[in-house]
Amino acid sequence: MRVRYGKARHRAKKRLFKEAKGRRGGRAKLLRTVKETTLRARAFAYRDRRVRKRDFRALWITRLNAACREQGLSYSAFIHGLKVAQIELNRKTLSELAINEPSVFEEIVASVKEAVANA
Repeated sequence: MRVRYGKARHRAKKRLFKEAKGRRGGRAKLLRTVKETTLRARAFAYRDRRVRKRDFRALWITRLNAACREQGLSYSAFIHGLKVAQIELNRKTLSELAINEPSVFEEIVASVKEAVANA
């Protein structure tokens, strides 16, 4: 008996074209081009989900460095002081504090300076 793939093939193509919505020209209308660009887009999406984490960490570090330097401390000295003072806040939380709650951040920096002086 001959096997026909009509329904399954149509569903697969429909899924691909749905994913390619919003693209221009052949990238949204021609099956081969849609397959190529969709594959490439998925690869970029996979890669950039990881890159986004790196970018955000870099942003938090930059913000922390700026906030620490306003308090007369370098970023590396601040991080070392956090370890000495046994303050276990991550960089994201610290940068949010530096932006939204400067008074709390100043208290943290003061305790860090004190811990480094005593150590």
